[in-house]
Amino acid sequence: MDKKFLYYLIKRVLLAIVTIFLVVTITFFTMQAIPGGPFLSEKSPSKETMAALEAKYGLDKSMGEQYLTYLKDVATLNFGPSIKFRGQQVMDLILEGFAVSAKIGLIAAVIALVFGMVFGSIAAVFHDKLVDRIIMVLSTAFVAMPSFLIATLLLLIFAVNLKWFPTNGSQAGGLVLPIISLALYPMSYTIRLTRSSMLDVLGQDYIRTAKAKGVRPSKVLFKHALKNAVTPVITYAGPMIAFILTGSLVVEEIFAVHGLGSFFVSSIINRDYPMVMGTTIFLAVIVIIMMLISDVLYKLVDPRVDLS
Repeated sequence: MDKKFLYYLIKRVLLAIVTIFLVVTITFFTMQAIPGGPFLSEKSPSKETMAALEAKYGLDKSMGEQYLTYLKDVATLNFGPSIKFRGQQVMDLILEGFAVSAKIGLIAAVIALVFGMVFGSIAAVFHDKLVDRIIMVLSTAFVAMPSFLIATLLLLIFAVNLKWFPTNGSQAGGLVLPIISLALYPMSYTIRLTRSSMLDVLGQDYIRTAKAKGVRPSKVLFKHALKNAVTPVITYAGPMIAFILTGSLVVEEIFAVHGLGSFFVSSIINRDYPMVMGTTIFLAVIVIIMMLISDVLYKLVDPRVDLS
Protein backbone atom coordinates (compact mmCIF):
# COMPACT_ATOMS: atom_id res chain seq x y z
CA MET A 1 0.00 0.00 0.00
CA ASP A 2 1.27 3.46 -0.90
CA LYS A 3 2.65 5.31 2.15
CA LYS A 4 0.87 8.51 1.22
CA PHE A 5 -2.41 6.64 0.90
CA LEU A 6 -1.83 4.90 4.25
CA TYR A 7 -1.10 8.23 5.91
CA TYR A 8 -4.31 9.62 4.46
CA LEU A 9 -6.32 6.68 5.84
CA ILE A 10 -4.81 7.08 9.31
CA LYS A 11 -5.53 10.81 9.25
CA ARG A 12 -9.14 10.22 8.22
CA VAL A 13 -9.67 7.55 10.89
CA LEU A 14 -8.29 9.86 13.60
CA LEU A 15 -10.50 12.68 12.31
CA ALA A 16 -13.48 10.32 12.42
CA ILE A 17 -12.73 9.43 16.05
CA VAL A 18 -12.54 13.11 16.99
CA THR A 19 -15.82 13.79 15.16
CA ILE A 20 -17.57 10.92 16.96
CA PHE A 21 -16.24 12.23 20.29
CA LEU A 22 -17.69 15.67 19.54
CA VAL A 23 -21.03 14.14 18.52
CA VAL A 24 -21.15 12.14 21.76
CA THR A 25 -20.28 15.19 23.85
CA ILE A 26 -22.70 17.59 22.15
CA THR A 27 -25.54 15.05 22.21
CA PHE A 28 -25.00 14.25 25.90
CA PHE A 29 -24.97 17.84 27.14
CA THR A 30 -27.81 18.87 24.82
CA MET A 31 -30.03 16.14 26.26
CA GLN A 32 -29.05 17.19 29.78
CA ALA A 33 -29.93 20.82 29.04
CA ILE A 34 -33.48 20.03 27.90
CA PRO A 35 -36.01 20.97 30.61
CA GLY A 36 -37.90 18.16 32.29
CA GLY A 37 -36.96 14.53 32.60
CA PRO A 38 -37.68 11.11 31.10
CA PHE A 39 -40.05 10.08 33.91
CA LEU A 40 -42.32 13.14 34.03
CA SER A 41 -44.73 11.62 31.56
CA GLU A 42 -45.51 8.88 34.05
CA LYS A 43 -48.64 9.26 36.19
CA SER A 44 -47.46 11.36 39.16
CA PRO A 45 -44.56 9.17 40.40
CA SER A 46 -43.74 9.49 44.07
CA LYS A 47 -40.42 10.86 45.27
CA GLU A 48 -39.32 7.36 46.27
CA THR A 49 -40.21 5.97 42.84
CA MET A 50 -38.45 8.86 41.09
CA ALA A 51 -35.32 8.34 43.22
CA ALA A 52 -35.32 4.60 42.46
CA LEU A 53 -35.68 5.20 38.71
CA GLU A 54 -32.91 7.80 38.68
CA ALA A 55 -30.63 5.47 40.62
CA LYS A 56 -31.39 2.58 38.23
CA TYR A 57 -30.42 4.61 35.17
CA GLY A 58 -27.56 6.50 36.83
CA LEU A 59 -29.34 9.86 36.66
CA ASP A 60 -28.76 10.50 40.39
CA LYS A 61 -25.04 11.08 39.84
CA SER A 62 -23.43 14.41 38.99
CA MET A 63 -23.31 15.46 35.34
CA GLY A 64 -19.54 14.95 35.22
CA GLU A 65 -19.82 11.40 36.53
CA GLN A 66 -22.61 10.61 34.08
CA TYR A 67 -20.55 11.99 31.21
CA LEU A 68 -17.42 9.98 32.05
CA THR A 69 -19.47 6.82 32.56
CA TYR A 70 -21.21 7.37 29.25
CA LEU A 71 -17.91 7.87 27.39
CA LYS A 72 -16.64 4.58 28.80
CA ASP A 73 -19.85 2.76 27.86
CA VAL A 74 -19.93 4.22 24.33
CA ALA A 75 -16.35 3.03 23.75
CA THR A 76 -17.62 -0.53 24.30
CA LEU A 77 -20.84 0.06 22.28
CA ASN A 78 -22.88 -0.20 25.44
CA PHE A 79 -25.63 2.43 25.33
CA GLY A 80 -27.40 0.96 28.33
CA PRO A 81 -31.06 0.01 28.79
CA SER A 82 -33.90 1.90 27.14
CA ILE A 83 -36.13 3.96 29.42
CA LYS A 84 -39.27 3.64 27.27
CA PHE A 85 -38.80 0.03 26.11
CA ARG A 86 -38.37 -1.53 29.55
CA GLY A 87 -36.09 -4.54 29.80
CA GLN A 88 -34.45 -3.98 26.39
CA GLN A 89 -30.99 -2.73 25.57
CA VAL A 90 -30.61 0.31 23.33
CA MET A 91 -28.12 -1.42 21.01
CA ASP A 92 -30.51 -4.35 20.46
CA LEU A 93 -33.31 -1.95 19.53
CA ILE A 94 -31.01 0.00 17.18
CA LEU A 95 -29.89 -3.15 15.37
CA GLU A 96 -33.48 -4.40 15.11
CA GLY A 97 -34.71 -1.13 13.62
CA PHE A 98 -31.64 -0.62 11.43
CA ALA A 99 -32.17 -3.99 9.74
CA VAL A 100 -35.43 -2.64 8.30
CA SER A 101 -34.07 0.86 7.58
CA ALA A 102 -30.96 -0.52 5.85
CA LYS A 103 -33.07 -2.76 3.62
CA ILE A 104 -35.18 0.18 2.47
CA GLY A 105 -32.20 2.54 2.23
CA LEU A 106 -29.94 0.26 0.20
CA ILE A 107 -32.69 -0.54 -2.34
CA ALA A 108 -33.42 3.18 -2.66
CA ALA A 109 -29.69 3.92 -3.09
CA VAL A 110 -29.29 1.34 -5.88
CA ILE A 111 -32.36 2.72 -7.68
CA ALA A 112 -31.07 6.29 -7.29
CA LEU A 113 -27.60 5.47 -8.66
CA VAL A 114 -28.68 3.25 -11.56
CA PHE A 115 -31.56 5.38 -12.83
CA GLY A 116 -29.69 8.58 -12.03
CA MET A 117 -26.73 7.63 -14.23
CA VAL A 118 -28.97 6.28 -17.01
CA PHE A 119 -31.21 9.36 -17.22
CA GLY A 120 -28.23 11.67 -16.72
CA SER A 121 -26.45 10.05 -19.67
CA ILE A 122 -29.58 10.26 -21.82
CA ALA A 123 -29.94 13.96 -20.97
CA ALA A 124 -26.31 14.58 -21.94
CA VAL A 125 -26.59 12.71 -25.24
CA PHE A 126 -29.75 14.63 -26.18
CA HIS A 127 -28.37 17.93 -24.88
CA ASP A 128 -30.74 20.92 -25.38
CA LYS A 129 -33.39 18.70 -26.95
CA LEU A 130 -36.90 17.95 -25.63
CA VAL A 131 -35.83 14.79 -23.77
CA ASP A 132 -33.06 16.69 -22.00
CA ARG A 133 -35.40 19.51 -21.00
CA ILE A 134 -38.05 17.15 -19.63
CA ILE A 135 -35.50 15.23 -17.57
CA MET A 136 -33.95 18.42 -16.20
CA VAL A 137 -37.30 19.97 -15.27
CA LEU A 138 -38.39 16.86 -13.39
CA SER A 139 -35.01 16.38 -11.66
CA THR A 140 -34.93 20.04 -10.60
CA ALA A 141 -38.44 19.72 -9.16
CA PHE A 142 -37.56 16.62 -7.11
CA VAL A 143 -34.26 18.13 -5.91
CA ALA A 144 -36.21 21.10 -4.57
CA MET A 145 -38.64 18.89 -2.63
CA PRO A 146 -37.61 17.28 0.69
CA SER A 147 -38.21 13.55 1.11
CA PHE A 148 -40.96 13.96 3.73
CA LEU A 149 -42.98 16.16 1.33
CA ILE A 150 -42.53 13.66 -1.50
CA ALA A 151 -43.58 10.89 0.89
CA THR A 152 -46.73 12.77 1.90
CA LEU A 153 -47.72 13.43 -1.74
CA LEU A 154 -47.12 9.79 -2.74
CA LEU A 155 -49.13 8.62 0.25
CA LEU A 156 -52.09 10.87 -0.62
CA ILE A 157 -52.07 10.10 -4.35
CA PHE A 158 -51.19 6.40 -4.61
CA ALA A 159 -52.30 5.04 -1.22
CA VAL A 160 -55.25 7.17 -0.10
CA ASN A 161 -56.85 8.25 -3.41
CA LEU A 162 -55.86 5.62 -5.97
CA LYS A 163 -55.42 2.83 -3.37
CA TRP A 164 -52.67 1.18 -5.42
CA PHE A 165 -50.51 0.62 -2.36
CA PRO A 166 -51.25 0.16 1.36
CA THR A 167 -50.76 3.08 3.73
CA ASN A 168 -48.99 0.84 6.26
CA GLY A 169 -45.43 -0.15 5.46
CA SER A 170 -45.74 -3.48 7.27
CA GLN A 171 -48.33 -4.76 4.77
CA ALA A 172 -47.56 -6.49 1.47
CA GLY A 173 -46.28 -3.92 -1.01
CA GLY A 174 -46.10 -1.32 1.73
CA LEU A 175 -42.39 -0.64 1.22
CA VAL A 176 -42.74 0.46 -2.42
CA LEU A 177 -43.76 4.07 -1.67
CA PRO A 178 -41.16 4.58 1.12
CA ILE A 179 -38.42 3.35 -1.21
CA ILE A 180 -39.57 5.67 -4.02
CA SER A 181 -39.81 8.57 -1.56
CA LEU A 182 -36.20 8.06 -0.47
CA ALA A 183 -34.87 7.43 -3.98
CA LEU A 184 -36.34 10.41 -5.88
CA TYR A 185 -34.18 13.19 -4.41
CA PRO A 186 -30.78 11.42 -4.67
CA MET A 187 -31.73 10.06 -8.10
CA SER A 188 -32.50 13.58 -9.33
CA TYR A 189 -29.23 14.90 -7.91
CA THR A 190 -27.34 12.00 -9.53
CA ILE A 191 -29.00 12.84 -12.86
CA ARG A 192 -27.71 16.40 -12.67
CA LEU A 193 -24.21 15.27 -11.64
CA THR A 194 -24.00 12.65 -14.40
CA ARG A 195 -25.33 15.01 -17.07
CA SER A 196 -22.88 17.77 -16.16
CA SER A 197 -19.90 15.41 -16.00
CA MET A 198 -20.94 13.58 -19.16
CA LEU A 199 -21.23 16.82 -21.13
CA ASP A 200 -17.71 17.73 -20.07
CA VAL A 201 -16.34 14.31 -21.04
CA LEU A 202 -18.16 14.18 -24.39
CA GLY A 203 -16.37 17.37 -25.37
CA GLN A 204 -12.90 15.89 -24.78
CA ASP A 205 -10.49 15.19 -27.67
CA TYR A 206 -10.28 11.43 -27.10
CA ILE A 207 -14.05 11.11 -27.47
CA ARG A 208 -13.96 12.97 -30.79
CA THR A 209 -11.06 10.75 -31.89
CA ALA A 210 -13.00 7.59 -31.01
CA LYS A 211 -15.99 8.83 -33.01
CA ALA A 212 -13.75 9.70 -35.96
CA LYS A 213 -12.33 6.16 -35.94
CA GLY A 214 -15.83 4.78 -36.34
CA VAL A 215 -16.27 3.36 -32.84
CA ARG A 216 -19.90 2.47 -32.16
CA PRO A 217 -21.80 5.27 -30.36
CA SER A 218 -22.89 2.89 -27.57
CA LYS A 219 -19.26 1.84 -26.98
CA VAL A 220 -18.11 5.47 -26.95
CA LEU A 221 -20.83 6.32 -24.45
CA PHE A 222 -20.54 3.43 -21.99
CA LYS A 223 -16.90 2.33 -22.29
CA HIS A 224 -15.15 5.67 -22.68
CA ALA A 225 -17.42 8.52 -21.64
CA LEU A 226 -19.39 7.05 -18.72
CA LYS A 227 -16.29 5.45 -17.19
CA ASN A 228 -14.65 8.87 -16.84
CA ALA A 229 -17.85 10.74 -16.02
CA VAL A 230 -18.78 8.51 -13.08
CA THR A 231 -16.15 9.95 -10.70
CA PRO A 232 -18.38 12.74 -9.25
CA VAL A 233 -21.17 10.19 -8.76
CA ILE A 234 -18.84 7.95 -6.73
CA THR A 235 -17.91 10.95 -4.60
CA TYR A 236 -21.60 11.58 -3.97
CA ALA A 237 -22.50 7.91 -3.36
CA GLY A 238 -21.18 7.78 0.22
CA PRO A 239 -22.97 10.91 1.50
CA MET A 240 -26.04 9.88 -0.51
CA ILE A 241 -26.36 6.54 1.28
CA ALA A 242 -25.89 8.28 4.63
CA PHE A 243 -28.52 10.87 3.62
CA ILE A 244 -30.99 8.13 2.69
CA LEU A 245 -30.47 6.24 5.96
CA THR A 246 -30.87 9.37 8.10
CA GLY A 247 -33.67 10.77 5.95
CA SER A 248 -35.62 7.54 6.31
CA LEU A 249 -36.45 8.40 9.93
CA VAL A 250 -39.29 10.77 8.99
CA VAL A 251 -40.39 8.76 5.95
CA GLU A 252 -40.73 5.66 8.13
CA GLU A 253 -43.05 7.55 10.46
CA ILE A 254 -45.23 8.70 7.54
CA PHE A 255 -45.65 5.14 6.21
CA ALA A 256 -45.68 3.44 9.64
CA VAL A 257 -42.59 1.38 8.87
CA HIS A 258 -41.16 -0.25 11.98
CA GLY A 259 -37.56 0.69 11.37
CA LEU A 260 -35.01 2.75 13.25
CA GLY A 261 -37.08 5.89 12.65
CA SER A 262 -40.02 4.66 14.72
CA PHE A 263 -37.73 3.96 17.68
CA PHE A 264 -35.93 7.29 17.30
CA VAL A 265 -39.03 9.49 17.04
CA SER A 266 -40.80 7.76 19.94
CA SER A 267 -37.65 8.07 22.06
CA ILE A 268 -37.56 11.83 21.45
CA ILE A 269 -41.22 12.20 22.39
CA ASN A 270 -40.77 10.11 25.55
CA ARG A 271 -37.38 11.64 26.48
CA ASP A 272 -35.68 8.27 26.28
CA TYR A 273 -32.17 9.71 26.74
CA PRO A 274 -30.19 6.48 26.16
CA MET A 275 -32.13 5.71 22.97
CA VAL A 276 -31.82 9.25 21.58
CA MET A 277 -28.08 9.42 22.25
CA GLY A 278 -27.44 5.87 21.05
CA THR A 279 -29.32 6.40 17.78
CA THR A 280 -27.64 9.77 17.15
CA ILE A 281 -24.17 8.32 17.67
CA PHE A 282 -24.97 5.23 15.58
CA LEU A 283 -26.17 7.34 12.63
CA ALA A 284 -23.18 9.67 12.97
CA VAL A 285 -20.83 6.69 12.71
CA ILE A 286 -22.70 5.48 9.61
CA VAL A 287 -22.30 8.92 7.98
CA ILE A 288 -18.58 9.07 8.81
CA ILE A 289 -17.95 5.55 7.49
CA MET A 290 -19.80 6.30 4.24
CA MET A 291 -17.76 9.48 3.74
CA LEU A 292 -14.52 7.55 4.30
CA ILE A 293 -15.51 4.78 1.88
CA SER A 294 -16.49 7.39 -0.70
CA ASP A 295 -13.09 9.11 -0.47
CA VAL A 296 -11.22 5.80 -0.77
CA LEU A 297 -13.25 4.75 -3.83
CA TYR A 298 -12.67 8.17 -5.37
CA LYS A 299 -8.92 7.59 -5.15
CA LEU A 300 -9.15 4.04 -6.52
CA VAL A 301 -11.24 5.15 -9.51
CA ASP A 302 -9.07 8.16 -10.28
CA PRO A 303 -5.43 7.62 -9.16
CA ARG A 304 -4.62 11.20 -10.22
CA VAL A 305 -6.43 12.56 -7.16
CA ASP A 306 -4.06 14.29 -4.75
CA LEU A 307 -4.74 13.14 -1.18
CA SER A 308 -2.63 15.85 0.44
